[in-house]
Amino acid sequence: MRQLKRTWAEINLDNLEHNYRLIRGLLAPTTKFMAIVKADAYGHGAAPVAQTLERCGADWFGVSNINEAIALRKAGITRNILILGHTPVENVRQLFEFNITQTLLDCEYGERLAQAAAKAGITVEAHIKLDTGMNRIGFRVCGENDLMTEISRLYYLPSLRITGIFTHFAAADELSEEGREYTRAQHRRFMTVCNELRDNAYSLMAHCCNSAATLLYPEYHHDMVRPGIILYGQSPNGRPIRNFPLRPVMTLKTVVSMVKEIREGDKVSYGCTFEAKKRTRVATVPIGYADGYPRALSGRGQAYVNGKVVPVIGRVCMDQMMLDVTGVEVHEGDVVTLFEGGSPISVDALAATARTINYELLCGISRRVQRVYIRHGAVSEVVDYTM
Repeated sequence: MRQLKRTWAEINLDNLEHNYRLIRGLLAPTTKFMAIVKADAYGHGAAPVAQTLERCGADWFGVSNINEAIALRKAGITRNILILGHTPVENVRQLFEFNITQTLLDCEYGERLAQAAAKAGITVEAHIKLDTGMNRIGFRVCGENDLMTEISRLYYLPSLRITGIFTHFAAADELSEEGREYTRAQHRRFMTVCNELRDNAYSLMAHCCNSAATLLYPEYHHDMVRPGIILYGQSPNGRPIRNFPLRPVMTLKTVVSMVKEIREGDKVSYGCTFEAKKRTRVATVPIGYADGYPRALSGRGQAYVNGKVVPVIGRVCMDQMMLDVTGVEVHEGDVVTLFEGGSPISVDALAATARTINYELLCGISRRVQRVYIRHGAVSEVVDYTM
């Protein structure tokens, strides 16, 4: 497919592979690697990303829902896939047919899933999710329930094959002592359950480390880790990671669609929030909040064009926005970079300006933005979700 020079995200698969190998180097040889590719691989494109990581040796893939899991299978992914969230029990046959492992959220859900599987005459693989302090989903470790009785009951259901147990840290990226103690407390609760299950001869694969914990708590790696944001070359907390040279995978680009000069007093964009204080050269670019460039960056964001960092002026529109390019040699068709790793307009810098997190910016790049995949320094594939 031909690249449309409107707005596009360049996805550097060489950088992705570099990050994978860098993270893998932190792990013991027996520790498995679950690559988190939910939300279309954080906006990078789940199929090309997972295909690259499977070639690199990733053992598992983590997704949010069954549609994401099936899409990976249809893209040729053969390694294990874990759905980290809820799957309606009526989809139980798809779990079996596509060989997908399902998270058990609580005892009631596990029993209903088992009943549906038994009725269909199939067996479903599952991992138990423990809620050790996130208070989102999972068997409550600190609740009033008889946790071990509930979990043991699920192990004896013939239509379920439980192969793993995991939890999710709420504050592993927090460097304060309070945050570190919360993570340690979650881990203690997790291991109490794991050890009791093992003492009772239940087999399980234990995993609890997200990106931050993979980096900061190597003693918690256990049987598997689940890196997400660091695979894509970004920091879990938006702060630089010392002595760990991740390479950002996504660069967002657009082109100049029009250049004009406005006079002192002229206003720009909706709400007339920008008023020129002098004669000003303005470049319009075809990207807006419908493409994933946040409206919160109106009058605050920056872009890079022809060697210069220039400001966003006026409000970001749905499909377009304007830049002050006064004093810069700019013409229609010139490439404009909206964010790029290792520059003043990194994802982290823009996220801080927009008062959000790098995760949201990456995941928010919409499906009308073409993904242009770079391998060995050249374009290997162009994906247009709108075609």
